[in-house]
This record gives sequence, structure tokens and C-alpha cells, in this order.
Amino acid sequence: MSGRPTPTPGAKMQYLIKRRQGATREELVAHWFANHMPLVIAGQERAKEAGRLHAWRYIGTLFDAGKDGAHAWDGVAQLWWDEALPAPQEPHGTTPADSFQERALPYSPWATTEYVVIDGSDHLSVRPNTLNQPFPCTRTGFVKATFLVGAKPGADTEAFFAHWLDVHVPNVKSAMERIGGWRYVVSHSLDPASAPYAGMAELYFDDATAFKAFLSTLEPDGMERWTDDATSLVLRSQTEMIGIA
Repeated sequence: MSGRPTPTPGAKMQYLIKRRQGATREELVAHWFANHMPLVIAGQERAKEAGRLHAWRYIGTLFDAGKDGAHAWDGVAQLWWDEALPAPQEPHGTTPADSFQERALPYSPWATTEYVVIDGSDHLSVRPNTLNQPFPCTRTGFVKATFLVGAKPGADTEAFFAHWLDVHVPNVKSAMERIGGWRYVVSHSLDPASAPYAGMAELYFDDATAFKAFLSTLEPDGMERWTDDATSLVLRSQTEMIGIA
């Protein structure tokens, strides 16, 4: 339909990360940034130089703890590729290959199609490190709300995704614009039946007050017909790690 957001070419692969029992949050994040990200960056650079399929963007988001102090997920790694990757024979890190994977539960990629509804790229500067290797680097100074959206059992995902794009997206976009939200991205699962979630929405604001204003401004639009509150999550974050810009 006209008016729908244009999908980003290729596939956005999502890797939801949760730490193993006995590993602290600080350990996980330290080894993710210092040990795992440089290995991923180097691997993608080698693949690019060899003319092989490679990720052309890599962002890691660190989720804040919930009100109970627990982390439903510690973070998500997102890598953009020219095509979706096949499911691995076993989850990554089943046999740990680095210090990060020793502390993270095994994880598998979740292939999605991305729709950038409100770009807001002028708010998200990339400032490579100057006193160390340029990447990975970090950025902060925002509040990001990540909605992990579960579908009700037996939901018609084609109808669900059509409503999401044709009705819910314009509704959210309007509310974002009214309160000053400046980036809005939706990602739909390419295989909802096997994915951990039907989709993801990422909304960026200047601060927590703006996010609260958005929640009070947004009007119902019928999404509840398909979404499963029992499996859906809303996770906040204030820091992103940039591996490949």
C-alpha cells in the first residue's frame, strides 16, 4: 500500500543476549565490548576484503534492568546483511570461542526486515575512538525503548503485519512527532513461526520524560487483536555499542 515505510534492503539479523548463571552484568558487558566485538569486526572486514557475504553495520544495545532489578535480556546485537543468514546448526557459543561467549547463554540469529519510519540519524552521531582503535565505540545521551512484540498463538501474521504497517505505524509516528521523539524503527520477523518474537520496534527520545509523554499520548489502534501481552516486553536503554557504522 502507498504510504507504507520502505523496507531496508537485505536483512537485519538480531542476536538477543542473556548472561549465564553466575556471570555478572559487568563481566558480560566488558567482555562483549573488549573481546567479542573486535573479533566480529575483524571477521567481517576479512569477509569483505575476500568478496564474501559480510555484515555492513553492527550495533549492540545494552538494556537497562527492569523495576525489579532483573534483566529479561541483557542486550541485543544487530547486524545488517545483504541477505538473511541461515539458522546455525547449533546456537553460537554452545562451545564458547571467546570470553564473552563463556558468560553469555548460547544465542541464535533472528532474521528481520527493517523499516525506518523516522530516521533521526542527525541525533545519532558516530564518534570513533581517537586514543584507541576507532571501533568499537559507544554512544549515549538518549532514552531508547525497545518493544519486543509477541504474537498471540494462532495469530494471522500476514494480517498482523499489515495492520502494524498500515495502522499502527502511522499512529505511533504521529504520537512521536507530537512529543518530540526523533527515531522510530520497526523490524518484522521473516519467519514468525520460529522466531522468539514476531517483531521489534525501537523508539528514541531525548529523555525518560519524553518517553512517558509518548506513552500517555499514544491512542489504541487495534494492535491488541494480535499481540500477546504475556510474551511481549518493553526494554529501556541508554547506551549503544557501535562495531561497524
